[in-house]
Amino acid sequence: MNHRRPVARINRPRPAEAPAKSVPRRRIGLLGGSFNPAHEGHLAISRAALKSLRLDRIWWLISPQNPLKPVAGMASFAVRLASAQALAARDRRIVCSDLEQRLGTRYTIDTVRWLKRRRRDRLVWLIGADNLLQLPQWRHWVQLVAMVPIAVFARDPYSYRASAGRVARLYAQRRLPERGAPALAARRPPAWVYLRLRRHQESSTAIRQEQRGEGSAGRRKESSS
Repeated sequence: MNHRRPVARINRPRPAEAPAKSVPRRRIGLLGGSFNPAHEGHLAISRAALKSLRLDRIWWLISPQNPLKPVAGMASFAVRLASAQALAARDRRIVCSDLEQRLGTRYTIDTVRWLKRRRRDRLVWLIGADNLLQLPQWRHWVQLVAMVPIAVFARDPYSYRASAGRVARLYAQRRLPERGAPALAARRPPAWVYLRLRRHQESSTAIRQEQRGEGSAGRRKESSS
């Protein structure tokens, strides 16, 4: 049986049958990535975000090509989207989108700008601790932090360095305590929270290494998904 759901088209605002003030603003978590392939770790972070941040939906934004990742070893967009759809079918609150492919965007800042111009939803960007460390390499990252609240999920072995790193220090006064996570979506950015997550071994890198037959030796060299 095929459980794959249609690709979400999040390219226009919700219908305005009622005055804007009477329409509740949904709380949407944005999880961008290569999903090469999608795996249980993506699902675990999404479900944790739904619970901790009191979100209504999670959108998986499958990237055509992450500028910070090599093209070599990257599956086609269609294959990666299909793997994400198959996994997301297990939770109806998770929606897969080909938005970045249709827009031709390669940078998070461009995607967020586009969404904020067209959506009334309260958006929260979801990243792992590895990406918090890497954030200063992102295009216009200071502007991004000023545009959307960010939820950072602990991820070994990056957690300690990320929580004490450049971005964490720079925005220390804008950090919410973990118990304040439910309020993040409504906070005016810059705003962020660091969330602990039960350790999850699976990563896209490890899966690709298993597929190539590298086994446990490959898992010891895991990098960001």
